[in-house]
Amino acid sequence: MKFVIQRVTESRVKVDGEVIGEIGKGYMVLIGVADEDTEAIADKMVRKLIGLRIFEDSEGKTNLSLEQVGGSLLLISQFTLYANCKKGNRPSFTQAGSPALGEALYEYIICKCKEEVPVVEKGSFGAEMQVELVNDGPFTIVLDSDEL
Repeated sequence: MKFVIQRVTESRVKVDGEVIGEIGKGYMVLIGVADEDTEAIADKMVRKLIGLRIFEDSEGKTNLSLEQVGGSLLLISQFTLYANCKKGNRPSFTQAGSPALGEALYEYIICKCKEEVPVVEKGSFGAEMQVELVNDGPFTIVLDSDEL
């Protein structure tokens, strides 16, 4: 499982020109799932995501968590995080999880995040989406379950 976490001052996702999810300060998170991923792996990833201290404190050090700054989450399913570009110029996505597993774990992650974070917005699984964000910093972190 992979999360691309971007600290944002604002972010929104649209489908067919309509905003379906929008946050202010917080994290916009792209979520990729592989076939070997499980709810137990998702639990570890969510704990790490929620616990990250990447907001600045009064001294300018990245020392505060999402909860400490009253931040929100915008969670977007993104199977292309498993693109393999080793051969040729057309990416292969065979390492990405099946759509059924991807959707199930994406919805599971949303539910787990809602247990900890008051405002959790989401994209639409499998839809053509347009994502807008203002990356604060910029600050971007890639979490890979293989590294936890």
